[in-house]
Amino acid sequence: MPLRLAVWSGPRNISTALMRSWGNRADTFVVDEPLYAHYLKVTGLPHPGVDEIIEHHEADWQKVAAWLTGPAPQGRAIFYQKHMAHHLLPEIERDWLSNLTHVFLIRDPKEMLTSLIKVLPEPRVEDTGLPQQVELLERVQRETGSTPPVFDSKDILDAPGPMLRAMCAAVGVPFDDAMLNWPRGPRPTDGIWAKHWYAEVEKSTGFKPFKPKDEPVPNRLNPVYEQCVELYDVLNAHRVTAS
Repeated sequence: MPLRLAVWSGPRNISTALMRSWGNRADTFVVDEPLYAHYLKVTGLPHPGVDEIIEHHEADWQKVAAWLTGPAPQGRAIFYQKHMAHHLLPEIERDWLSNLTHVFLIRDPKEMLTSLIKVLPEPRVEDTGLPQQVELLERVQRETGSTPPVFDSKDILDAPGPMLRAMCAAVGVPFDDAMLNWPRGPRPTDGIWAKHWYAEVEKSTGFKPFKPKDEPVPNRLNPVYEQCVELYDVLNAHRVTAS
């Protein structure tokens, strides 16, 4: 059986760089935001290239779920699934998620929100993916009696080697040095939306050092920010650090 590795991130995180890292392993097939087309079709949000995304990618969540829980493409040992947690809309059933191994990628709420408002000026807490991440974490805890691993993006940027080793250990696979660097450019596994969002990632060859931000959260978003902090704290209590 392949390792079906579902990595759940919020927006404005290092999820695409992390997908590059895992995608550089010879034993891994990666898929980019497989629930995005369904999310756009249901919400009607005017994201860049929305019509092309819905036309090009599968927009039926049930078909997507069946694929994600099936054999790994190309016979690979690891089926890495880059998910945006906010794409997990309420009408999507949850039972199929039991067939995946879950990992969570989080980011300091202040840094996440001040970045998110540049593309979504009035975000709701649901748009951050944090409620969905907590829901999934608690679901896995109930079902398995154990807590899935949680990683903070700052930790990965500060120490890519040790943190990627810790991530591999947490999901039971050997670390591969290929995860630390990758060739520049696009990938055939990138979503068709890459031309709108991935310019910086396409220039990258590895994880860039963490650069702290010092932007205040606008006062109007304080209620959202406070909810984000509460949810982040639930996840952060289980954060994996390098040994």
